[in-house]
Amino acid sequence: MTDKTINLRARKALAALKPGDLLIAECTDPLSAVDIPNLINQTGDKLEASSREGNVLVFRIRKS
Repeated sequence: MTDKTINLRARKALAALKPGDLLIAECTDPLSAVDIPNLINQTGDKLEASSREGNVLVFRIRKS
């Protein structure tokens, strides 16, 4: 999956959530470490946490 696809999937998932809902995004593309926070800045949602579990980047995003 390309980085652009990950960003689009996260954007669509966030759009479907209600305020206060939590999205956990698991990404294997290293560029997600930059792109997901940039997406959150654009959408106005809140990045509650990010971590790395092996080769997987995990983002906890709260819908605003």
